[in-house]
Formats: sequence, structure tokens, C-alpha cells
Amino acid sequence: MDKCLKIKFFSRSFDLRLYDRSKGLYQQAEIECVRLTDQSADGYFYTMLSDKDCDIAINIDEDCFITDLNAVMELTEYVIDNGYANCGCPDGGSFSSRKANPLVTNPFFNIINLKLIRENIAKNGNGNNIIKAIKQQVKLFDYNANKEKMIESFPKEILQNKYDFNNQTQEPYYKFFLWLACNFKVLYLKSSLHEDGTTTILFNHSDKQICMHTWYARFYSVPSVIVRYFQHDAGKQQNRINAIIDSAYQQRNLVFIPEYTSSRYLSDRLIRYFVKFFQRTARLPKKLFKKLTN
Repeated sequence: MDKCLKIKFFSRSFDLRLYDRSKGLYQQAEIECVRLTDQSADGYFYTMLSDKDCDIAINIDEDCFITDLNAVMELTEYVIDNGYANCGCPDGGSFSSRKANPLVTNPFFNIINLKLIRENIAKNGNGNNIIKAIKQQVKLFDYNANKEKMIESFPKEILQNKYDFNNQTQEPYYKFFLWLACNFKVLYLKSSLHEDGTTTILFNHSDKQICMHTWYARFYSVPSVIVRYFQHDAGKQQNRINAIIDSAYQQRNLVFIPEYTSSRYLSDRLIRYFVKFFQRTARLPKKLFKKLTN
């Protein structure tokens, strides 16, 4: 691996408690950790691509917990040395609740070669404004015109669950990842299901366990009085996630030491809710117009 390459950990985060616990399992790498708050489901990839001080992004959700940091760094080296622009867990056909398009890697864990992507775009005459050029290419990308060749090259031997190659609108980030998979090499990782029946265990290129993704982090920060409307057993998901956190720290022989007091967690949580409310309110006219014109 080129030691001149700058690596950073990125995490799109809403709950400081979860981020703090997840970060505690990778900050030992002495690699800069960046918490991305109040970012859209697809916009934060462009934030990473805009960071000219970073060549390789290790993107990890705040409800994803690294169980073998060495295996993660081995995977990072493998991705770089073999010319992959991205690696991650297929969003369908894997051991998770997701049954969508396996060509898309779910962003709970990715290693993205930002430098490779930027250089490729610049090489094709778009060096003046690389982010604008990428956004334009993603916007114009025709999945249906490329679907057949993309499916043909996909490693179908790793598909172990239901999936749908026709799904191209499941999440806001789908078009970005489909464009990426069509134009660059992507490494699709194997997974298994945790004994709790929900958590996804992810493996690297040499079948070493690297992390556990719990899913349903939204229930971790939502007040119990609201959770009851969605989930009869209030607190079930939070208890399950806490059990996974404890398991990850035990596997790493680490002890979690909070960096913030409960008052800091609470204030951060209120700020995130406040910003999210205004973001969603601002988007309502656009969503309403789109709905009326479709």
C-alpha cells in the first residue's frame, strides 16, 4: 500500500452516543476520524469526494462496530493495490433484512478510493470541477442501458438471500453506487447473520470478520414514547444494539470510556433534531411538487 495515501474514517452520524461507541473501536488506528452530521443520504459521498486532504475513505455507520481493525486495514490495502474504487456489502442477496439491488453496496461500511475516482474524472477532461462533473454523470446515468453487462459481471456466487437487480430507486444513494459500479471496479464482500437474527456480520477479502452492523439505529435515539407506536416491545432494538456493542468491545479486549457527559449527549441530540426538522420542512415544497407532477 502506498504510504503517501491519506486515509480517513468517515461516519454519517445522528446520535453522538452511538458514534462515540463505534469510534472507540477504530480510533486506535491513529487515523483521522470525521463525523458528518446533518447530511443527506447521498450528499455525504460528495462531501467525502470534496475532501482533497483525503485519498481513501473508510465509511462506517455509527451503528456498525469493528471487531478486527487489522482485518479492516488489510482490506484497505487490498482495495488500493487491486484498483477497486469501492468495496462493501451487497444491498441484496446478503445476510441482512435488505432484499434490494446487490450491485449497490449498502453504506454501513465502505472503503472508497476517492483519489482513483477523482483522477479518472479529471483524466476525462473534467478537472476544473470534479464534483460537479461526477454529479452530472450520476444524474445522466442510464442503469437500464447498462444493467445487462453489470449483472453479467457480478459475482453471483455470493448471493445467499433474496435480491432484485431491477431495483434502482430503493434509496437516494442508489444512483451514485450504480454509476460507480458501472464505471469502476467494486469488491463485493461476504456476510453472515448474527445469532440475534438481525445483525449483519461482514468479512473481508480473506474471510476475516471485520465488523457487525446492527441496523435499526433510528430506534436507538427515538424516545420510548414514540418507539411504542412503531414497535410493541419498546427498547428492544436499543437493548440488542447495546449487546452487540458489548460483544464487539469484548472481542477487541477493549473497555469503552465515554468522551462526553450525558449533558453533552443530550445537547447534541437536541441540535440534531432541531436541524433535521428544518431540513425536512425546507424539502416539503419540492417533494409536494414532485408528487403532484408525477
